[in-house]
Amino acid sequence: MTTMRFVAILFAAAFAAVQVGAAQAEIKKEWVEYRHGDAKLKGYLVYDDAITGKRPAVLMIHARQGMTAVTMAQAEIWAKLGYVSFAADFFGYGQGVLPKDVPEMQAQTAIYNKDRALMRARAQAGFDTLIKNPRVDASKVALVGYCFGGTVGVEFGATGAPLVGIIAIHGSFHDHPAGWAQNVKGKMLILHGAEDVPYPLTQVDLVIKELRTAKVPFQLEVYSGTGHGYSTPKNKDEERANAQSLASSARFLKEIFNGE
Repeated sequence: MTTMRFVAILFAAAFAAVQVGAAQAEIKKEWVEYRHGDAKLKGYLVYDDAITGKRPAVLMIHARQGMTAVTMAQAEIWAKLGYVSFAADFFGYGQGVLPKDVPEMQAQTAIYNKDRALMRARAQAGFDTLIKNPRVDASKVALVGYCFGGTVGVEFGATGAPLVGIIAIHGSFHDHPAGWAQNVKGKMLILHGAEDVPYPLTQVDLVIKELRTAKVPFQLEVYSGTGHGYSTPKNKDEERANAQSLASSARFLKEIFNGE
């Protein structure tokens, strides 16, 4: 599937999910430079300029590919729903880090998977940058993580970060410490493929057990015929799963931001 076709599918699904229709959206797109220690970072901020006042926000954590055109298209989906959307820079796009192949992607994710304190701190830097934006209602921030971003969602949520919700889209769950869910503040939505080989449902079950033990409200959707990375669909089942995950995410965000 080409990037252009995939981006078209993303927007079509998002529009269908929330019935954007004839809304007069004025979508603004900005690069935001910020720092985490010595690392120069550059995140992608998107919002509807036709909306006035403070509003809920989505902190989006990209998949292992980094700050690609697909990542930017995904960030724009949440802005189309009326939220301030910020795709945080995890790997250092601000200083030229953009993996060009799978080995480089694996090398980048390994840095943070091996150092969970660094992972949590890098997420905090993105969160802090987002809530400084004058358009953002800092009491209504949710995290949406794709793949590697799902791992980040668990780890950052475990710090007690003031997130009203966490959405993991084909999350790469593994090696989370026992008891991590005890500090989670908001609700969690897990959207996973039934045929996810690298991160099977047994891994998801470990996350669910922690959420249940800590009595964290959660929802789980499992999509048949669907493997890892279905947000870039490889077949009809994954196209269906991607569309359904976007619709479920839109509903979930509306509920948590309304305090439901």
